[in-house]
Amino acid sequence: MAGRERDKEQKGHKGRLRIGWGIAFFFAFLQVILTLSPFVFMVLNSFRKQFDMLSQGVFHLPEPWIFTNYTEVIRNGFFGYFLRSVIVVAVSLLLMLAIASMAAYPLSRMQFRLRPLIYAGIVAMMSVPMHVTLIPIFKMTTDVGLYDTLGALIGPYVTFALPMAVFILTAFMMTIPRELEESAQIDGCNRYQNFSKIILPLSKSGLSTLAIYNGVSMWNEFAFANTLIQSPGNKTLPLALGQFKGEHSLDIPLILAVLTLSALPMIILFIIFQDKLVKGMMAGAVKG
Repeated sequence: MAGRERDKEQKGHKGRLRIGWGIAFFFAFLQVILTLSPFVFMVLNSFRKQFDMLSQGVFHLPEPWIFTNYTEVIRNGFFGYFLRSVIVVAVSLLLMLAIASMAAYPLSRMQFRLRPLIYAGIVAMMSVPMHVTLIPIFKMTTDVGLYDTLGALIGPYVTFALPMAVFILTAFMMTIPRELEESAQIDGCNRYQNFSKIILPLSKSGLSTLAIYNGVSMWNEFAFANTLIQSPGNKTLPLALGQFKGEHSLDIPLILAVLTLSALPMIILFIIFQDKLVKGMMAGAVKG
């Protein structure tokens, strides 16, 4: 009797487990569909003529496939917008990671009187809405002569990415064993060498995660770029849409081609570095 009851209990447990996995797979599949649908819509319709979307289904394969949208986008200066976005994002990420790592090191490894106050201030700055500061930053940028330059974007991008980066890196560095630094100090390393030769190499996964996360946000940022940049020769990729619309009409497939080309670099980079992103997130989760 006991064996039969045990078998029934195991079968019931397996049945509940199958139901649970079935529900999980259903919602995972639903999430994939909801996530991919806008991207599929964007790519398919970028290969149509202007009015083919009205006569063909938006999720049907184009008949015929039109590549002139992409050639027109490239011919009208797409790579200029692309290069300026690369410069702004690369410089902003380098500055942000350098400042954040140097700020997180003393907060995570040293004890001093103002540490709790400084750390609390950094955490509090994470709650400041980014776009509330548009007008003050516009005035400040104009006063210092940076308006309508790429440098006008780098400052806000770095500033608003720093609080979260310092917060995450501080927590990440606190998990690194102090014995490593103590052993290095016995061998003659000072604080600067400990930071550059021990802490930074061990924080690569956290730094790469922050670089990918903030890089995507900076690449797609529109509000500051639209406020602080005016000249067509200084506009970045998020502002390229305005250059490809008519005065009284919109060529939707052409705009979708711009969006596809704009999203493609980030998709490729994510595919290449997704293992580093996952490792960084998992390392933070396990060590935290």
